[in-house]
Amino acid sequence: MDSLITAAALALASGDALGALKRVALRDDAPALALRGIAMAQLGDLVRAKALLKSAARAFGPREAVARARCVVAEAEIALVSRDLTWPVKALEAARKVLEAHGDRVNAAHAGNVAVRRLVLIGRLDEAEQALGRLDPTPLPPALRAAHELVASGIAVRRLKTEAARAAIDRARIAARQADIPALSAEVETAAHVLDAPAARVISRGDERPLLLGQVEALFSGGTLVVDACRHVVRDAGAVVPLASRPVLFALARTLAEAWPADVARGTLIARAFRGKHADESHRARLRVEIGRLRAALAGLAEVSATKRGFTLSPGRAGDIAVLAPLMEGPHGAVLAFLADGEAWSSSALSIALGASPRTVQRALDSLAGEGKVQAIGRGRARRWLSPPLSFFPTILLLPGPLPSD
Repeated sequence: MDSLITAAALALASGDALGALKRVALRDDAPALALRGIAMAQLGDLVRAKALLKSAARAFGPREAVARARCVVAEAEIALVSRDLTWPVKALEAARKVLEAHGDRVNAAHAGNVAVRRLVLIGRLDEAEQALGRLDPTPLPPALRAAHELVASGIAVRRLKTEAARAAIDRARIAARQADIPALSAEVETAAHVLDAPAARVISRGDERPLLLGQVEALFSGGTLVVDACRHVVRDAGAVVPLASRPVLFALARTLAEAWPADVARGTLIARAFRGKHADESHRARLRVEIGRLRAALAGLAEVSATKRGFTLSPGRAGDIAVLAPLMEGPHGAVLAFLADGEAWSSSALSIALGASPRTVQRALDSLAGEGKVQAIGRGRARRWLSPPLSFFPTILLLPGPLPSD
C-alpha cells in the first residue's frame, strides 16, 4: 500500500472523511475508489458512495478477494443506513465468510454487526440476539466495540430491558471516547436519548399520560392488567394473550379497558369493533358471540361481565387495568412510527419492516403526504420518505478503516 492510501485509510479510521478525500480524490485505482466511496458515505452522499464502491469491487483483481469482500460490507452498511432493505443479504454473509477465512476478523465482525442491525430493524429480535451472541467484541477496535454495544442496546430496548440497554450504552460511550470519532459519540448519545424520551402512552381511569421506556417496563412487571395496543396483546405479570390476529377481540378489550372501571354501552362496542354506525339486531347478536370469545381468550386474566347497558371488564389476578398505546395512532400510525427515527425510508423497505404489501404501504405514504405528514425526496427507485422537517441522510457510518487492504 502506498503512503497516500495509508494516510487516507488512517484518516477515515479517525472519522476525517475530508482529510481522506484530499489524498485520494483524483485517483481511480481500486483502493482509492474504495476509500473515496467510504469517505462520500461518511459525508452523506450515499448514492455516489455506492457507485464508487461498486467500481472499486470490480477494479480489484481476482486475487484480491478480501478487498472485494470489504467493499461488499461497506455497500451493505450504506444500504442499511439508506434503508434499502432489498439489498442482497446473502452477499453480505458470503463476504463475511471470505473475511473470516482470510483472518480479517475485524471486518468479519463488522459484517456480522451490519447483519444484526438489519435483523433488529425489521424486528427479527430472536435471530438478532443469537447472531450477536456469537460475536465476541473483546478483540475489536474501539469503533467496532461501540457499534457492537449499540446493537446490544437496540435489542435490549426492544425487549424492554432498560437496565441492560443503559449498561450497553455506557460501554458504547467508553468505546466511542477511545475511538475519538465525534460522529460515533453523537450516535451513541442519540441512542441514549431513546431511554429518556417518551416511548408510549398509558390510559387508565380516564387519565392519559406519556411513559418513558423504564416506566413501560415497570408497568408490565407490576400488578396491572395491560391491554397493549403497541403489540396487540393483553398481559399481566404472569401471562400474555396475543390478539394481533383477532382484531375484533382486541378492539373490544381495548374499549372496555379504556372505560374501566365503568361499563361500555353496547352501541359503543359495536361502533368500535364492527365500525357500524347503527346497531341492529344482527350487530347485537354478533357482539354477544364476540364477547363470549373474548371471555374465553382472557380466562384467568380478566372477566367480562354484562351490565344493563353493555359490558364491563374486571381484572383477575391484577388489581388495576391500563391501556398502553403508541405515541402516534391512526390508520397509518405504524408507518409514521418508522419514519419518526429521522432516517430516509424507501417504500419497499417500509413494506419489509411492516410486513405489509408494497401497495398498502404506498397508499399509506400517499395519504400521509397529502396531509403534509411525510415528504418524499428523489424519484423512481431513489425515492425516499421522511417525516418533516426534511433532513439529510445521516453521516454516521461505522465503517472500519483501512478498507481496501492492510
